[in-house]
Amino acid sequence: MKEVITIKDKQFELFIKQKTIKRGIKRVAGRINSELEGKNPIFLAVLNGAFMFAGELMKELSIPCEITFVRLASYQGTSTTNRVQEVLGLNESIEDRYVVILEDIVDSGNTMVALKKELEKHHPREVRVATLLFKPAALRQQLSIDYVALEISNDFIVGYGLDYDGYGRNLKDIYKVK
Repeated sequence: MKEVITIKDKQFELFIKQKTIKRGIKRVAGRINSELEGKNPIFLAVLNGAFMFAGELMKELSIPCEITFVRLASYQGTSTTNRVQEVLGLNESIEDRYVVILEDIVDSGNTMVALKKELEKHHPREVRVATLLFKPAALRQQLSIDYVALEISNDFIVGYGLDYDGYGRNLKDIYKVK
C-alpha cells in the first residue's frame, strides 16, 4: 500500500485503509440484517462507483434479498455537474418492495434525491439509502440517509470504487487529493 499515488494529473494521499472500510460495511450489514429481516428487500446498487461496496455488503448479509443495478451520472472530473442523467434503468419490479439504494458516496445529495423521486413512481413500500461514504459538510438537499459506513470530510477522494475521470476504482484503500 502506497502512501501517495498519482492518477493522471493529481496526487492523492492515503486516507482510509481497507480494514477500516470493511469494518464500516460489517456494521451497516449488521443493522440491515436486523432491521430488514423477513422483509425480502431488493438492493439497488448505483454504478459505477458502488460496485465494490455492493459486493462487500452482499457478502455480509444473511437475510433473503435480491440485488440489481442502475447507472446514473452526475460527476465530471472532480466536481458535480448538478445534473443527474439516468444511463441504465431499473428492469425489476419494485412495487410494494423494500428498496435499499446502495451508493458509493453521498455529498450534495442531488443524485439520491433524484433517484428516490424516480423510484417513487414505481410504488415501492419503502426506500432506504445505504452509502459507503457520507460528506455531511457537502450536503445540499433534504435527505435521510439510513445507513452510513463512514463519514468523511469534504475532500475529493478516489479508490474502492470511486474514480477520478474513470481511474482509481480498483484501489483497495481510499485516497484523498493532496
